[in-house]
Amino acid sequence: MSDSKSNKPEASAYRATLNMPDTPFPMRGDLPKREPGWAKEWEDQGTYQKLRAARRGAPMFILHDGPPYANGKIHIGHAVNKILKDMIVKSRQLEGYDARYVPGWDCHGLPIENAIEKLHGRNLPRDEMQAKSRAFATEQIAQQMVDFKRLGVLGDWDHPYKTMNYANEALELRALKKVMERGFVYRGLKPVYWCFDCASSLAEFEIEYQDKQSQTLDVMFPAADTAKLAAAFGLPALDKDAFIVIWTTTAWTIPANQALNVNPDLEYSLVDTERGLLIVASALVEKCLARWNITGQVVATAQGKALDHMPFKHPLAHVDKGFDRISPVYLAEYATADDGTGIVHSAPAYGVDDFNSCMHNGMDYKDILNPVQGNGVYAADLPLFGGQYIWKAVPVILDALKVAGRLMDTTHLTHSYPHCWRHKTPVIYRAAAQWFIRMDEGEGVFTDPAQKPEKTLRQIALEAIDSTSFYPENGQDRLRAMIAGRPDWCISRQRSWGVPIPFFLHVDTGALHPRTMEILDQAADMVEQGGIEAWSRVSAEDILGAEEAKHYTKSTDILEVWFDSGSTFWHVMRGTHADMHHDQGPEADLYLEGHDQHRGWFHSSLLLASAIFGRAPYKGLLTHGFTVDGQGKKMSKSLGNTVAPQDVSGKMGAEIIRLWVASTDYSGDLGIDDKILARVVDAYRRIRNTLRFLLANTSDFDAATDSVPYQDLLEIDQYALARAAQLQKEIIGHYQVYEFHPVVAKIQLFCSEDLGGFYLDVLKDRLYTTAPKSLARRSAQTALHQITQALLRWMAPFLSFTAEEAWKIVGHSETIYLEKFTELPEGDAALLAKWTRIREIRDVVNKDIEAVRVEGKVGASLQAEVTISAQHEDLALLQSLADDLKFVLITSAAQAVAGDALAVAVTPSEAAKCERCWHYRDDVGVNPAHPTLCGRCDSNLHGSGEVRSKA
Repeated sequence: MSDSKSNKPEASAYRATLNMPDTPFPMRGDLPKREPGWAKEWEDQGTYQKLRAARRGAPMFILHDGPPYANGKIHIGHAVNKILKDMIVKSRQLEGYDARYVPGWDCHGLPIENAIEKLHGRNLPRDEMQAKSRAFATEQIAQQMVDFKRLGVLGDWDHPYKTMNYANEALELRALKKVMERGFVYRGLKPVYWCFDCASSLAEFEIEYQDKQSQTLDVMFPAADTAKLAAAFGLPALDKDAFIVIWTTTAWTIPANQALNVNPDLEYSLVDTERGLLIVASALVEKCLARWNITGQVVATAQGKALDHMPFKHPLAHVDKGFDRISPVYLAEYATADDGTGIVHSAPAYGVDDFNSCMHNGMDYKDILNPVQGNGVYAADLPLFGGQYIWKAVPVILDALKVAGRLMDTTHLTHSYPHCWRHKTPVIYRAAAQWFIRMDEGEGVFTDPAQKPEKTLRQIALEAIDSTSFYPENGQDRLRAMIAGRPDWCISRQRSWGVPIPFFLHVDTGALHPRTMEILDQAADMVEQGGIEAWSRVSAEDILGAEEAKHYTKSTDILEVWFDSGSTFWHVMRGTHADMHHDQGPEADLYLEGHDQHRGWFHSSLLLASAIFGRAPYKGLLTHGFTVDGQGKKMSKSLGNTVAPQDVSGKMGAEIIRLWVASTDYSGDLGIDDKILARVVDAYRRIRNTLRFLLANTSDFDAATDSVPYQDLLEIDQYALARAAQLQKEIIGHYQVYEFHPVVAKIQLFCSEDLGGFYLDVLKDRLYTTAPKSLARRSAQTALHQITQALLRWMAPFLSFTAEEAWKIVGHSETIYLEKFTELPEGDAALLAKWTRIREIRDVVNKDIEAVRVEGKVGASLQAEVTISAQHEDLALLQSLADDLKFVLITSAAQAVAGDALAVAVTPSEAAKCERCWHYRDDVGVNPAHPTLCGRCDSNLHGSGEVRSKA
């Protein structure tokens, strides 16, 4: 029964004599109902621990988990991330590695603190708020863990790491001490990104850019010394009021103006206009006059350096004495003639360049004006604008400037502006005393000279990037650019739910207590016993004694959460899970996250490991894209295009999510919607059906007793194994460089073309009609068994539940993950080449049979007899198959003859059809006792059995 058009024999008295396939592996996966049972079985049987025991002593492979945040249900992006990690760990396990995976969670931080404030108000004692945050995070982790396990992710779920565990919090403090000893930590007043919603500073990698509409303004600053200004422009005197004009998009910074910047090498013009004598960059005179809708004449020019320290008055100096101050001109190259007026107004509290310029020119920290409070409201004592929210104060400031006669022009401008990546709200630069990790030369607090590296942190980190493998490779340039251009890292935050910075500052000088390093150890010991709450409960008196405590204040700053997760290579892999790192070199083989983590976890981890060890904490970095809908749109609840992994698991099975992840090129964005998932379901069914055929046709095969030695296998069986070995080499190669979609594509092609479209098609007749224990059938089953064993391992990293389900039927160990990739006989190149050509000729024959079938001359291909004319090599190939050629072509008769070119003659068979095998043969009825059987079937049933040599 080997008809290519039908797998089902007609009702026949001889049906019972066929070796019909049979397997308990069902056609329908029924995944949503059955998967939870398999996941529970892994958990109940301690599968992960058994895998560790089985690989003890093998080379280790460590994928360190970038911790998801312990808040809210997991979304489809989480599913992508965890499944990618799981596939990598499982494929490495199958390669023979001791492949470890400890899941982790990022537990401190603002969202949880906000949740507690909403539930319990803002006035909780610090330690109580921390305890409630800890309990909240614990609940969130439990919920997320259930969903991750449901996705089929294997890991040490009994011993995950949590950044809020006491031991981790304590070790994080010890990491801070190490970074200090190496000379990288200092305290400074610097403008840092500040989010009003967070009420805290932000790191560079917590910033994203979005369009914002701002009000531009050109503002006049009156000259405070006209004689000096005239001399700078080579004039004896000025006969009109003179003003320097600035252009800015941040009206809210005008009340804090303390200086002006011009470029020393630019030429500036003194322009006579109806509004007075105005100073602007010469290259911008025409544009400015047009923008202001006035006319003017240049009366003199001067280089920017001639204006150095020239005094001007604040534009509102004559309106309120609180603004009656001088704004001197400082020279700065960041003032350009690209736009505006070529003059930059400087509010040192609200801009890094402004701050640096003012510091360079001798301004003292204590003289910096910083009226914007942490909540975005001007201090109450600020003249004219006190108590107002800065964004709402903009029109009020514009109006005040207009009334004062100092506003030349204002208009709207949409521009790219930094926003908080959590709240999606605009941020500002704001000067605040903060703790920093230094990127370049400079002194840190409590540096140990014996431990201080010779290179700067920036140099160390850039060299570490060169030693790191990137998947995809363009990640290297991205991370390098970020490290090369980033400012010093502000590591302090003004919040509560986080690891404390356990410093005591002198009330007069701000200096750290001389026993700071000792106190750091003391704080770490306390936190290790009672968590960060223990440190919150102690007072300065408890630590320093009553007398000293009078002179010191206890810092309430915490380490920002990127320090938490960025130091996990230290406090997890060398701390709470110290058996999980390589003794030499980087702790992890791989970090894997979304590509936004070049500015996040990859970044902070690199800086801290570079600071502590002088190298990266990882050998490789893998990044994946974000999830989008089928049209490539970003997912959002408002658009209604989100896909919840819990819903897909409940309706289709987690296996479908896993197959979708595996079959999508994760280096770009990953599209998902109902149509895409429907295609994935179809792909899953095809693989499952192939697997079912393999299992069904080897159900009576015992590899230990029934296997046929490779050299005794029929030639087509040797070819099938050689083709599988060839494919396996490719698949393992893809797994080794973390490529999954080519693996899925090649397995699908193998199932449909190599197996379904050829080998299994040819094999059916031999499997079903030859004697159950004949060499012919056992040869086929030997090949099928080995292919099944290989296929299950190939698919196990992504179709984990299905591979494990099948393993229960054909496996000889508790789980497939205790196994390694099988060793397949490779065969030789000549064998592969020969059968590749035979398949090509077979395709030609099939097309010609189909043409005759369309004409109605034959039904199934078995009704056809073919003669193939061929030349030289092709003729030799075909004739080498002898009588087995017809089985390869699935025809009732076939012969190869010499000819000038490849040609096929198809004729309908005039012989009778065998009731059992459906072949049309002249010897049907050769045995009068079985008049409807052909001689072949009669021999297989009642004689010595037919002999097959090739197929």
